[in-house]
Amino acid sequence: MKIAVLTGGGDVPGLNPAIKALTYRAIDEGHQVIGFRKGWAGPLNYNPSDPEDSAKWFIELDKINTRRIDREGGTFLHTSRTHPSSVPLEYIPDYIKPDFPESKEGDILDLTPYVLKSLAALEIDVIVPIGGEDTLGYAARLHREGFPIVSIPKTMDNDVFGTDYCIGFSTAVTRSVAFINQLRTSIGSHERLGVVELFGRHCGQTAVVSSLLAGADRCLIAEVPFDPERLAHLVMEDKRHNPSNYAIVAVSEGAHPIGMEVVQRGEPDAYGHRKLGGIGMVVTDLLKEYTGENTIYQQLAYLMRSGQPDSLDLMVAVNYANMAMDLIQQGLFGQMVA
Repeated sequence: MKIAVLTGGGDVPGLNPAIKALTYRAIDEGHQVIGFRKGWAGPLNYNPSDPEDSAKWFIELDKINTRRIDREGGTFLHTSRTHPSSVPLEYIPDYIKPDFPESKEGDILDLTPYVLKSLAALEIDVIVPIGGEDTLGYAARLHREGFPIVSIPKTMDNDVFGTDYCIGFSTAVTRSVAFINQLRTSIGSHERLGVVELFGRHCGQTAVVSSLLAGADRCLIAEVPFDPERLAHLVMEDKRHNPSNYAIVAVSEGAHPIGMEVVQRGEPDAYGHRKLGGIGMVVTDLLKEYTGENTIYQQLAYLMRSGQPDSLDLMVAVNYANMAMDLIQQGLFGQMVA
């Protein structure tokens, strides 16, 4: 068979080990593997009428060009948030634009037929997308169209439905615990309150587990709106009970006070998501208002998912890749490993 693999959405440590393990196993089983570049943008931008010019959208994978990639974080195939069933007119590939002469600015188009045409032209038998709910949501769309899919879940938020674990979660927690504990140096030296903002759009699991393991005093998550006055009272109690006279609050980026909206900015991406981030500064200002205390504020942001995967994410990535190959070998498509 000819197997394609792609990575979509945010990068996490563990993607490269999954790509390598899938490639090695597939080649050992006698299959051919290609990697689409930039997530779903790869098959969408591939032009069957001009294959030479479109070769930049995929790469033939072998044991040589994937040999070292498992030692690094991120994805060597690169990634994007392209959603082929919801493409604004201005982002349509040039080779497709002539097919929509009546379209106007602001139109959103479903280009799934072009993705299917590209997959057919490249003679792809099955595609293995590695991603979160958005990337795998589009994979489910292709499954409904009748194309063979075997999905691998990844997200540092650990919130893909149907699995207890997603690639990237452990490393994000490991990084967050280390940074929270490092920040104690400055927060404690100045006897201040500390606010540490972590990723977590809708799911607070990364923030909760990191807070628990790092011994943060309080944690605010997306699922539970908080009362700023009560929070201020609690952290001042925490500060007084700490011999070093400081307290730390971890905040997931989707958290928000009771009666307020989530802090967002910018235009929505292809999946309708606007940029999150900044709730930590809001919390900092609220704590200052209610307590009069000086506060140190730090966004961890992309540091949480940068660098090499930890051992758990290495192990899960390799296992998930082999589980995907097991399903492919058995012809069990329309599945997600878990």
